Amino acid sequence: MPHVLVVYTDDEPGVLTRVASLFRRRGFNIHSLTVGPTERSRQARMTIVVDAEEATVRLAVEHLRKQVNVLEVQQLGDRPKVVRDLALIRVAAGLDVRSEILQLAQVFRANVVDIAGDSLAIECSGGPDKIDALVDALRPFGILELGRTGAVAMARGPRASPERPAAAPPPASNQAMSV
Repeated sequence: MPHVLVVYTDDEPGVLTRVASLFRRRGFNIHSLTVGPTERSRQARMTIVVDAEEATVRLAVEHLRKQVNVLEVQQLGDRPKVVRDLALIRVAAGLDVRSEILQLAQVFRANVVDIAGDSLAIECSGGPDKIDALVDALRPFGILELGRTGAVAMARGPRASPERPAAAPPPASNQAMSV
């Protein structure tokens, strides 16, 4: 069963390498890894999906927490969570099948983001199962190119942690804020 970890780190060079090396040393493969900015400046958020035994993952989490630039580690486990993936899929789409592919995209709530003479590029976001199903449905037409982001996940419900306080309330001013 895949385990989803969310790791908050300092946004500094080398942190990703140290985190990935920790998993490599433990001898298991990272199934998915996404990294990006957070709501706080100079911090990064990693979503790591690994397929390993529960005890191994718990040990890896403890080792992650000891890393200098790691600020917080969440093991989402069985908690209710939102997991999303993004895929860009270029599929062969001659005029004879283009309408059928467009209908498939609509069924999956995907967007056509590029139209070429002989192909369509489709963007789809959702759970990994939804992305897999769309890829399977498009495969008979001929997938020319496929790119996926990997999972981004967060626990459902409010975000409260003593290590990361909630955002401050908005200012009590009646003046309009410039953007």
